[in-house]
Amino acid sequence: MSDSNGKYTTIHYQQYLELDKILKAQNLRSLQLDEEAHEEMLFIIVHQVYELWFKQIIHELESVIEFFEDKEIIESSLGVAISRLNRVETILKLMVEQIGVMETMTPLDFLDFRNYLFPASGFQSFQFRAVECLLGLPNEQRLTYHGHKYSSVFPEEQQKALDKIYEKGTLLDIVNAWLERTPFLKLDGFDFLEMYRKALDKMLENENKAILASEYLTEKEKEMRLKMVGSSDTYFQSILDRDKHDELVKEGKKRLSYEATIAALFINLYRDEPILHLPFRFMTALIDIDNQMTTWRYRHAQMVLRMIGNKIGTGGSSGHEYLASTAMKHQIYTDFHNISTLLIPRSELPALPKNIKEQLSFHFTAE
Repeated sequence: MSDSNGKYTTIHYQQYLELDKILKAQNLRSLQLDEEAHEEMLFIIVHQVYELWFKQIIHELESVIEFFEDKEIIESSLGVAISRLNRVETILKLMVEQIGVMETMTPLDFLDFRNYLFPASGFQSFQFRAVECLLGLPNEQRLTYHGHKYSSVFPEEQQKALDKIYEKGTLLDIVNAWLERTPFLKLDGFDFLEMYRKALDKMLENENKAILASEYLTEKEKEMRLKMVGSSDTYFQSILDRDKHDELVKEGKKRLSYEATIAALFINLYRDEPILHLPFRFMTALIDIDNQMTTWRYRHAQMVLRMIGNKIGTGGSSGHEYLASTAMKHQIYTDFHNISTLLIPRSELPALPKNIKEQLSFHFTAE
């Protein structure tokens, strides 16, 4: 703060953090009804802290999306984006640990004030829904809330705000566009997909030979393992055949475009090249965030099971059953996870031509 002369004025810790407002925001419903429940204070504070962390996560995600609004992403911006995504992951880890604090309250303690919460519910956390939207969770993938759209529990203004996130472009949308713009799709003198196909066939051939030569497997076990290994005509088709990939996109089984998927595969395979270090770390950060979101959902579901068993949630949901289902069905970056299915050993990796290797390194000349 500064005065009219432009000089900085002093400020007190309490004033700066507005602690008077924050510390007066824990209003126990049980106390208002003259039946104070000691554990309600913990319940309120834990959820208020969650909302503060949601606010910080939104702050970070919006800043990362802003970086990618420009068609040219400078390397320093990508480094900052990675740092902020790593911060989001660390916050999510802390949120998972915070569930342990909640679990110091017993189910009987919770029952002392649970009836006062109806019909309030975590479903009504606008900020959490905003986090999901910013990350790119598609509406069609969401589990419905009593058969209604997930945002139906919010006022019209907040519903429009959530819709606007999708209209503007989610983190997944802008990352898909960024991957499509990467120069790894067209490399002079190097047909990546053709070279990948040859390396893939060689890898599969070696795996099949190892299975057939095994002295410890029965013929039936060998047959089963050969099917599990697959061929270039099985799940590898999604990268070798554009039509197959586009079909999976239409079915909702893939979110990244064909071009973006090829770029993501190239970055993963040649991650050791200097120029690809940051793009690889960026995609890894997205996977880590998705993992932590899934872990938080699962731990939250287990906590609910511990607290209320199979009772209906205060918001009218199926409680534990609904929350446990979201842990698997609300994953967002599965396309990046599934890149691992397409990887081949470093020993089988096609060698890059000298000119391309120089493009992917910090190449300097004496001049």
